[in-house]
Amino acid sequence: MSDDNKLFVDEMADVNPIKSTQRVRKNAVDRPSDPSIEARRKSAVSAPVIDRNQLVEEGVAALDPWYVLEFKRPGVQNGVFRKLRQGRYEMEAQLDLHRMTVAVARRELFAFVEEARKLGLRSVLIVHGKGERGREGEKSSILKGFLQHWLAQLDPVMAFHSAQPQQGGTGAVYVLLQKSDDMKRENRLRFMRGRVPPQ
Repeated sequence: MSDDNKLFVDEMADVNPIKSTQRVRKNAVDRPSDPSIEARRKSAVSAPVIDRNQLVEEGVAALDPWYVLEFKRPGVQNGVFRKLRQGRYEMEAQLDLHRMTVAVARRELFAFVEEARKLGLRSVLIVHGKGERGREGEKSSILKGFLQHWLAQLDPVMAFHSAQPQQGGTGAVYVLLQKSDDMKRENRLRFMRGRVPPQ
């Protein structure tokens, strides 16, 4: 035995090992179960997830990159639409869908429009790009085709038009959103100021 080992054995001669107590494993059945927790667990597993996003992910044709998007709901004044088309409204928010898949763009657009509506925004800019070149060298914009279809499906969207060249041209779109209830109320009050309400 080497000197180091002998020294270690001598030092440890009077040391007693620590006694370990035996661990008892508790089964889940031993615990009193809370019926509300169990009900919530079952509900979380069995309840179907409701997707409020009605936008489709397939069946929409690609568009030419230079195609001009335009849409106006009945009731939108021509002057308002002309001002939107000319880019004369201040864009209060912007969403960039560049290089997103159709599935991701669908989710992002739906969430963006919902959030903009809650915040009372009226005019926003959505950048979708001009597409990619195909095998024959022709360009086509898949996302642009979907965006045209989706925007027309969303109730808060009152009108949209491809942007002016300095803001993306046919690779971006101006979107006019419906007034929020608060904004409508504010406009009504402003209009009624100084007038006698009808009896």
